[in-house]
Amino acid sequence: MILTIVIPVFNEEATIKEIIRRVKKIKIQKEIVVIDDASSDNSFEILSKLSGIKLLRHNVNLGKGAAVRTGIKKSVGEIILIQDADLEYDPNDYLKLLQPILNGEASIVYGTRLKNYPVKIFGKKHTPFLTHYFGNKLLSFATRILYSNNLTDMETGYKVFRKDVLKNIKLESNRFEFEPEITAKILKAGYKIYEVPIKVNPRGYDEGKKITWKDGFKAIWTLIKYRFIN
Repeated sequence: MILTIVIPVFNEEATIKEIIRRVKKIKIQKEIVVIDDASSDNSFEILSKLSGIKLLRHNVNLGKGAAVRTGIKKSVGEIILIQDADLEYDPNDYLKLLQPILNGEASIVYGTRLKNYPVKIFGKKHTPFLTHYFGNKLLSFATRILYSNNLTDMETGYKVFRKDVLKNIKLESNRFEFEPEITAKILKAGYKIYEVPIKVNPRGYDEGKKITWKDGFKAIWTLIKYRFIN
């Protein structure tokens, strides 16, 4: 099976070359589809000089969801994996994320950051970005209540699908609402999501983090909306 790695990019000049280097190192049959979402920094120029990738570009900034949709449309692999363009997620996790699909145990796998995650509020080794941690917990709890499942990390950036799962699922969200929309529609279609624990290296806003508390409210609304409409 060919794995298509879809990488949406918006203003990631500091990390894009390194993450693609790490992705290329993974020994599996793959294609790397990179979508530059009208970056205003040097991301596209850096990408243009790299070999071994399929590079696409939006003329205007449309958002992560739109970039992922473009990547899926242009993919040739039987399995799709979404990879953020920063260094939070480690491509060394690919093989364990893919194993349940390759073994025929699952059609969809999410990498969970929150299962058995130790929370430390005080001290030098306190959990970073506690508001994001608890926000993600809340969104996952809402997903469990609304869609009757056991998901622990709905907002994870590591989502892996058999491409045929997406064939009859119409995705519409352009921005970060893509995460709750695709989860809601997959669960409504009757699929189960298999979770695999992963580790992440969270980055701060000074390093280019883009998602904010406002996106959390949009995510809740998206989960509620798609619970009742298609």
